[in-house]
Amino acid sequence: MEALNEHQCIALCHQWEIWARDDQRPPDGDWRSWLFLGGRGAGKTRAGAEWLHGEICEGRARRIALVGPTMNDVREVMISGPSGVLNVGLPYEKPDYEPSRRRLVWPNGAVGYAFSAEEPDRLRGPQFDAAWVDELAAWSRDEDTYDMLQFGLRLGDAPRLVATTTPKTRPLIKRLMSDDTVRTSHGGSRMNAANLAPGFLDAMTSVYGSGALARQELDGELIEDREGALFQMSMLENGRVSHTPDLDVLVIAVDPPAMANASSDACGIVAVGRAGNGAYVLADVSVQGVKPTEWAGRVADLAHTLGADEIIAEANQGGEMVREVLRAAGINLAIRLVHARHDKRRRAAPVAALYSAGRVHHVGHFRELEDEMLEFGQSTSSPNRLDALVWGVTHLLLNRAEPRIAMV
Repeated sequence: MEALNEHQCIALCHQWEIWARDDQRPPDGDWRSWLFLGGRGAGKTRAGAEWLHGEICEGRARRIALVGPTMNDVREVMISGPSGVLNVGLPYEKPDYEPSRRRLVWPNGAVGYAFSAEEPDRLRGPQFDAAWVDELAAWSRDEDTYDMLQFGLRLGDAPRLVATTTPKTRPLIKRLMSDDTVRTSHGGSRMNAANLAPGFLDAMTSVYGSGALARQELDGELIEDREGALFQMSMLENGRVSHTPDLDVLVIAVDPPAMANASSDACGIVAVGRAGNGAYVLADVSVQGVKPTEWAGRVADLAHTLGADEIIAEANQGGEMVREVLRAAGINLAIRLVHARHDKRRRAAPVAALYSAGRVHHVGHFRELEDEMLEFGQSTSSPNRLDALVWGVTHLLLNRAEPRIAMV
């Protein structure tokens, strides 16, 4: 390094083939599509932008499509983001960006056009010899947009497409993974730790934990639906939303433990709201190994914070004492006590059916609750978070104390 001059050092820093990890490199051999499944912060965007940069510099890509979930995503992530096309390559290799025309023009004459997956018909007509698509699993009209783009990849001797995305159990992702013409690679968040802000991985681990959700969001692993499982990852992902609509009613559902010591079951505390004919899971503040006064205090705090209308509490273990503990915590809302007369699976079955029908939505991620749902029936631990969720959704959408739909 000491023998290199300034220009040589700059050039070295931009040699992607030196700095790229193996999983970020394009597959060897003859392929039409490359699917890079990566965790959050795994370097997916950089891999896509660098691949495109290399294809343009080598003259193999002259007319390019860039497609993201929304036009804002294309602009802010794929084009001008820290790892976008405007920030890779040497200064004299970078394109001019023309936002009003939704296009980029490189010094060698290559032209890139920006598209949103929200508008697949915009891809009807244009033709390309290369495409980079980002966060494919987050596209609102994924199959329509992807298939329309395929029709446009008809220029040159060997048009190619690279898709970079965090995996989700979407039909299109599964379809691509089973396609012999598609090469797939995986990259985890920790593999890119050297390029991430201090504390990022710890923060992500606190959000996603170490269960199925973490394997998907951090390790870049596609979590397949388990045959026979009551709750499937695809149910959760298809119903996930980022914003809460105006709610008609909001309840805090509570599944109290039978005992209060360090090894006792958790107290399930889940907030669920109803808007129209759908239910929205807003919060999970379940807690394990605390005294009744402490879990009741959590219920009171959550009810106050969210402006709850009612408390739904299972009373099998404590009867009227559950109501008294909640009242002592300062809760003045209506408290409805419910009693379980069937086993957990039978109570959960109609709620799972509502998830399958797309009527239950998670506002964000709830890793411990979702892991409990996905492991239900496979784990020996008591699903207290899930029990609370079941009571809340049952009350809001099934309009009775407990579901009575039997398993077939």
